[in-house]
Amino acid sequence: MRIIIDTHIFLWALSDPKRIDKDKLAEIETQANIVYVSSISIAEIMIKTSLGKLDLAFNPVEMVEKCGFESLEFRGEDALLLRDLPFHHRDPFDRMLIAQSLVNQYPILTNDREFQAYDCKLM
Repeated sequence: MRIIIDTHIFLWALSDPKRIDKDKLAEIETQANIVYVSSISIAEIMIKTSLGKLDLAFNPVEMVEKCGFESLEFRGEDALLLRDLPFHHRDPFDRMLIAQSLVNQYPILTNDREFQAYDCKLM
């Protein structure tokens, strides 16, 4: 299965995996699954770091590879859906992840309950 992990899940996987629900962690660790970290998550991490909301002592792009995750680029096709995506969720990064999930038909692994308002598959 191909899975997109939300930004907080990626950060928890790096710093404190115990914060991730056991079932979700099992999905991340299952060798048969392809786990994606979106370029949107990298952008979110870097913006929050520049604003002082995160203290980052590593290169997140390198960590994606080191952890065995795959990068998922945010494409123009993904962005097109944003025009018609309802505003159940106001966070622009999460809206882009939701659009990416819907276009690619990959489930999102997240703890964010606001994602439930959309038709994307959640884990």
